Amino acid sequence: MDFIKNLLGIESGNTKPAKPNLEIATAALFLEMATIDDEFDEAERTRITTHLTHLHGVTESKAREILDVAQKEREGAVDIWSFTSVINAHYDEAERVHMMEMVWEVVFADGKLDAHEDYLVRKIATLLRLNHRQMIDAKMRVKKKLE
Repeated sequence: MDFIKNLLGIESGNTKPAKPNLEIATAALFLEMATIDDEFDEAERTRITTHLTHLHGVTESKAREILDVAQKEREGAVDIWSFTSVINAHYDEAERVHMMEMVWEVVFADGKLDAHEDYLVRKIATLLRLNHRQMIDAKMRVKKKLE
C-alpha cells in the first residue's frame, strides 16, 4: 500500500494525491500516446515497459505496477499537461529530447502512424518545450534505429 501511495504522491494522512511523480508522469504520457488510436497491443505495452525499466531503473514487474497506477491517473486527468509539467520540472532539454525519441518508439511500436498519433506527438513536443526541428530529428533517429 505504501508503494502505491508513494507512486501517487499521497502523504500520510492525506488522501488527495499531489502532482504525479516522474515515474507515473512518464508512464501516463506513454500510455496516452499508445492508446490515442484506440488500439493498445502487446508490442506497445512491451515498448513502454522497456522504457520505464530503462528510465527509472525498475524491474519489469515494478514497471507494470507503475503502468497500472498511471492508467488510473490518466482516467482522472483532464489533460496531459499535468504529466508533461512534471517531466519538464525534472528533465533538462537533452532528456526531454530523449523522451521524445521514446514517444516516437511507442508510436512506431505497432508499425504505423495515424492522424491521431501525429496530432498528439506534436502536442507532446510542444508541451515538452521542444521545437519542430527537435521533434522531427527525434523521429528520424527512431526511424533509422528501427530500420
